[in-house]
Amino acid sequence: MGAMEKIKEIEAEVARTQKNKATNYHLGTLKAKLAKLRNDLLVEQSGGGGGGSSEGFDVARLGDARVAFIGFPSVGKSTLLGELTGTDSEVADYEFTTLTCIPGTMRYKGSKVQVLDLPGIIEGAAHGKGRGKEVIACARASDAILIVLDAGKEGLNRHRDILEQELETVGIRLNKRPPDVTFSKKMTGGIRFASTVELTKLGPDPEKLAMQIMREYKISNADILAREDISVDELIDVIVGNRQYMPALYFYNKIDTITIEEVDKLARMPHSLVGSVKKNYNLKGPLENDELKAMMWEYLGLTRIYTKRKGQQPDLSEPVVLSTIRKGTTVKALCTNVSTQMLRDYNFALVWGKSAKHSPQRCGLSHKLHDEDVVQIVTKTNSQQKQDKKYQATVQGFADKYHKKKFDAKKKKQSKLKT
Repeated sequence: MGAMEKIKEIEAEVARTQKNKATNYHLGTLKAKLAKLRNDLLVEQSGGGGGGSSEGFDVARLGDARVAFIGFPSVGKSTLLGELTGTDSEVADYEFTTLTCIPGTMRYKGSKVQVLDLPGIIEGAAHGKGRGKEVIACARASDAILIVLDAGKEGLNRHRDILEQELETVGIRLNKRPPDVTFSKKMTGGIRFASTVELTKLGPDPEKLAMQIMREYKISNADILAREDISVDELIDVIVGNRQYMPALYFYNKIDTITIEEVDKLARMPHSLVGSVKKNYNLKGPLENDELKAMMWEYLGLTRIYTKRKGQQPDLSEPVVLSTIRKGTTVKALCTNVSTQMLRDYNFALVWGKSAKHSPQRCGLSHKLHDEDVVQIVTKTNSQQKQDKKYQATVQGFADKYHKKKFDAKKKKQSKLKT
């Protein structure tokens, strides 16, 4: 029996098993087997690695953030890309018009967000149907996902549920945070399971269930500490360890084809926005602000920071854009974004804005910045740098680089003279 047949058999058994306290242990074991089979199948299809991270489309990572468009064919992804970025992408009245990844750049509030128009996917994309593997691999490399849906077809086809299931199968968790669980493997000592809260979702004996799940993954020695009431699926995600938690926004396009009652129902769905690319509902073009851009900005967790030099006015023309998804929005993230040398010579920061208790506030590297804060980085003086334990190593590193550069130039000059 192949892996796909085993997966279908276990899925059928899970579906027909009643969910209660008596069957919780059995269901947990089945879900662990199912997750292991899916992961093994994805690794086999991708030719190695973990979590089905096969090679996606070859697109350079640019901008302050990256958003991938996911959706079925002919839902308006290419037209939406043009409205957001001004990029031309082939549009036609037949399905699968887009056959490769088309990148564009969305400009909003001084930031540059890379937007990827991916080919439409179909049910079964997680197992390689269509160009599902490439599309999903590209989605995993993004900071957020914009799921584009046809409002006129959603009531009958359940496209939202199908896409969520496909992404769930490959380990992408939408609009969820990682469980507050510490899991660490060790060489000896067996399995130790503990929790700081009452676990109501793991049945009458959570420790027995956790040990059975780890046996499925051939783990004999590990420590698990749960700090929240987790489910069986969340426990499996922690043990597998290759899950990706991403923000996702659902955009229901073509609302001009349905009734106002249906529009109201879709608009009340969680993490959703309704609109029409054709009629410019909640969309206003590449250079104008609109509701969709504002929600994408919010889901990406972007923050604008203005920098200033000592004795000068802050530079408000070009902000430094930080992201909570990438490096965070702390002063340390700002220094890393500007220059690694600035982080090395950092002394303290003066902050003006919403995050400061008074203006200016002297802050350390761990201070969390808010949108439109003004920051002045004060570096160490020469005497302070000389007192640093790593000062001699830093000076030696600069000297080595200088002499190497000088030696390479001399060698290049000699080779030219010989020829």
